[in-house]
Amino acid sequence: MIQRGSNSEPTVRQIDTTAERVAACATCHGKEGRATRDGFFPRIAGKPAGYLYNQLVNFREGRRQYPLMNAMVAHMSDAYLKEIAQYFADQQLPYPPAQRSAFSRSTLEHGRGLVIHGDASRNIPACIACHGKNLTGATPTIPSLVGLPRDYLNAQFGAWKSGARHAAAPDCMAQISRVLQPADIQAVSAWLASQPVPDDMTPASSASMKLPLDCGSVPYP
Repeated sequence: MIQRGSNSEPTVRQIDTTAERVAACATCHGKEGRATRDGFFPRIAGKPAGYLYNQLVNFREGRRQYPLMNAMVAHMSDAYLKEIAQYFADQQLPYPPAQRSAFSRSTLEHGRGLVIHGDASRNIPACIACHGKNLTGATPTIPSLVGLPRDYLNAQFGAWKSGARHAAAPDCMAQISRVLQPADIQAVSAWLASQPVPDDMTPASSASMKLPLDCGSVPYP
């Protein structure tokens, strides 16, 4: 930014706040990380800092692939990634209304069943077992599942299922996604995207939860 110094000569003010340094993130993720109308870019505002940090590391290390993100964080230090993650985690902002679903009642009910109960016959745990009974995530590293667009949810399930997206081993979401059938993914994504966001989006504490399987990116109680 160009400013005038005391001698009226132009000076360059250095970008020196986190908000200024992460302004480029708004291009895809929306102002303050609220997300945009493009369903493929998720809301990052208010997500647990540990989760956001893990994803930035995954992009830096190539476990997640999106060229713009990979290039942006390629040379950033752990400390800087933690600063970015904490900045967006601190943005507690209102959510937009849930998406209206055009899917059938049977599809939505199938999705609800997998989210709430899972499918023991196929070793599919319920989403609420890790993401909390209100699906608002769990500190420090588990994200919320409500308030996300269906297109984004579908894309992430597909990326895990195909091996395009990875997390630290053992990669529990990849393990679950490989068991899910396309109809399961469609149903879960449709039901989650249609759910109203709770008034209280405070994540649960993973310390009080017994997770159903080991996840490399989640401290196991």
